[in-house]
Amino acid sequence: MSLQTVLCYGDSNTWGRDPHSMARLPLESRWPEAMARELGADVRVICEALNGRTTVWEDPIEEHRNGKTYLSPCLLSHHPLDLVVLMLGTNDCKKRFSVSAFDIGRSVGLLLDMIQKSGCGPDGGAPQVLLVSPPPFGRMGDFAEMFEGAEEKCAGLPRYYREHAEQRGCRFFESGTVVRASDGDGVHLDSADQVKLGRRWRRWCGRCWGRPGCRAEARPGPPSQTVPTCDVQASAAAMAGSSSSCRATGPLGSK
Repeated sequence: MSLQTVLCYGDSNTWGRDPHSMARLPLESRWPEAMARELGADVRVICEALNGRTTVWEDPIEEHRNGKTYLSPCLLSHHPLDLVVLMLGTNDCKKRFSVSAFDIGRSVGLLLDMIQKSGCGPDGGAPQVLLVSPPPFGRMGDFAEMFEGAEEKCAGLPRYYREHAEQRGCRFFESGTVVRASDGDGVHLDSADQVKLGRRWRRWCGRCWGRPGCRAEARPGPPSQTVPTCDVQASAAAMAGSSSSCRATGPLGSK
């Protein structure tokens, strides 16, 4: 199999900010690196993360945080890309932006459109996209005022993220089904949850790239919702008939 390239585009929870020390977690404790270890040597995982990054909003206090502004140059720098993992929205919940969960969802939709129209996938096509909703907030200390009202906004994001992913034929992952922000600062994932998150996406990548050992398994709920799960009985031939652009499904990792 040829080398696959994954771009992880996110904020401080992708960068790996330690919720206790505010320093950067060791490389092995960040989810993009955990993902790379799980996927193996034939997958290159690129981490493009910035503390404070928003979806489309200009921060009046911290400069250069608009995720929309940097997205196109980032895609062009690293193309061709097989997969873009997009996890933004935590910083949009800050009180200073005064935006609703609905508007954060719409802003994510703009980023999905940019990725799909970028021509930065294989052979000048569109990369596959995995849209990830940010993890739920934990118990906040120093960040409480900055993120006043953020818990309610964040709780509403999975619904809108899922809708925008489905409309564009992208995959969606609800991170809150497997991790949550540490009570160390209420905003960032600790090292254990970083690694847990990175390991979880191996199944999805295997499903989309036609790798053996992965199949779609129904989950409780509407019949249209499926999640990838590993199955040593599944064959690569069965996966080869999958569409080159994975369809949106229910949240991965709900078990």
